[in-house]
Amino acid sequence: MKKLHLTFLNSEGKKHKIIPRIANENLGVTEVQQVMEEISGLSLFVKKGVTLFVAPASAKYVETIETELFSDEA
Repeated sequence: MKKLHLTFLNSEGKKHKIIPRIANENLGVTEVQQVMEEISGLSLFVKKGVTLFVAPASAKYVETIETELFSDEA
């Protein structure tokens, strides 16, 4: 399973990550950059006076491989 990891900088220059629960696994660079720019322009997320997700920093897909050792399901 692939998960999309979106990393942004906050107003203090520190990194914050958004990992959407549901995301298309085949998004292109342009699409992801555009959405990240839109998110950063909203300024919706503020925590203790620090605005989160101010500027896009990076985006990547992280793939998880599951290896089942045993199962009691029939």
